[in-house]
Amino acid sequence: MDIRGRSWTVAGGAPPRRTRLIAAVTALVLAVGLGAAACALPGAQAAPSAEQAKPNIVFVLTDDLATNLVQYMPHVQELAKAGTSFSNYTVTDSLCCPSRSSIFTGRFPHNTGIYTNGGDDGGFGTFNGKGEENDTTATSLRHAGYRTGMMGKYLNGYQPGGTVDGQANYVPPGWDEWDVAGNGYPEFDYDLNENHKVVHHGSQPKDYLTDVLSGKASDFITSSATAHSPFFLEVASFAPHAPYTPAPQDASSFPGLKAPQGAAYDTLPSDAPAWLADRTPLTDKEKQKIDTAFRKRVQAVQSVDRMIASIEDTLSKAGVAGNTEIVFSSDNGYHMGEYRLTPGKMTAFDTDVRVPLVVSGPGIPAGRTVAAPVENIDLRPTFAELGKADTPSSVDGNSLVPLLRRQSPPDWRTAALVEHHGPDTTPEDPDFPAANSGNPPSYQALRTADYTYVEYTGGAKEYYDRRTDPSELHNTASKLPAATLTMLHNALQAMSACHGQDACWSAAHQAH
Repeated sequence: MDIRGRSWTVAGGAPPRRTRLIAAVTALVLAVGLGAAACALPGAQAAPSAEQAKPNIVFVLTDDLATNLVQYMPHVQELAKAGTSFSNYTVTDSLCCPSRSSIFTGRFPHNTGIYTNGGDDGGFGTFNGKGEENDTTATSLRHAGYRTGMMGKYLNGYQPGGTVDGQANYVPPGWDEWDVAGNGYPEFDYDLNENHKVVHHGSQPKDYLTDVLSGKASDFITSSATAHSPFFLEVASFAPHAPYTPAPQDASSFPGLKAPQGAAYDTLPSDAPAWLADRTPLTDKEKQKIDTAFRKRVQAVQSVDRMIASIEDTLSKAGVAGNTEIVFSSDNGYHMGEYRLTPGKMTAFDTDVRVPLVVSGPGIPAGRTVAAPVENIDLRPTFAELGKADTPSSVDGNSLVPLLRRQSPPDWRTAALVEHHGPDTTPEDPDFPAANSGNPPSYQALRTADYTYVEYTGGAKEYYDRRTDPSELHNTASKLPAATLTMLHNALQAMSACHGQDACWSAAHQAH
């Protein structure tokens, strides 16, 4: 078996619906195979066809959801109990469009050319112009016989009614079902491209975008199950991105809730880089705004959590829960008061680049956490391996299936790569940093299970040993031995110049 997942196959069959019984039957499933387990259990269906044996995949991708919000999402927590979580999941950039581009393609920003949300080095226009849409998770899985669905947020700059490549109300290649908004951040009064037809949704409670996506997701699952077709569905919410609009039923929930104040709250790290070093303590007004924003974010994710429950219920009713993988994650994290910064992202701190990744489904051990460094470039090859689809050699990431299926992680990369272009000077960008929210210059960073190392344009460096400094408050780059700095620099340069799975796999083992 190739550790990069090129020849890994997933046993077919129809194990029981996703419930807490998953934990109890995992040993049986792993011992005799999913097909045999299905035959031995009550209510098992007839042996599926080769296409039906492929697992369905539901990918729920949130927008700006930091790890500190998961504690307010009971259904996500239940998903983690029933499946496997990754404690060192890193995004290639703490910014929407670069991160999502890496998810779709399985490639680093230096290979997609997408570093920002717009202009010559980012956004939908650049992604499309470079031909990136012709080779994605959607095109691979569709070619492998999957029915594919995309709902919610696509890439910054996409317009539901836009004409692209001569096609009005443009839908990218590879998607059978397309229900995508443009400016869906307010959750109301938005346009949705519903399979080439632009439909306006207003300001009534029934128009709340996350709820609309939930309903469409259930319809897609039901119709796919009825057609006996394996399916891949990405539901990408705009929540909890600013302006953090909650569903009407959640607008008064969590009264008095305040933002967490950990060790990094309103504190500068020692030897802070120049872009951060002059940040003064948070004012009382800033702290009040942070508390309000955090409470609204918690309110906003309640609809996402209910959507996950609705999806699980629909899978059960459609009789396909036992053959469906559910993946939950975020495109990037979010800082709120840490390092004296008002709400924002884009930094290399864990608040911004480390986000949740939870996978639950047939044959995946319950309640398990994997500490190996993984990245969003790994999602495309993971989905491809699960669906028995081809993964092009140009993909930089590696399938997570070996980590999901094995009790002990195999030999794996030692570092993840983060690449950022800045500062952001585009006021029309929905992620344009507000005053004092952090707007770092360009940098490259390595993040391992133990440390974070950053090199900025201009020569500044950061090194945080997270084993002894989990809050990243002591920059010790200037105290490192010259040989260590050379190793870190060379490893960072190798990763930031790699192209393709073999080269990036090799480069990712140079940091230690």
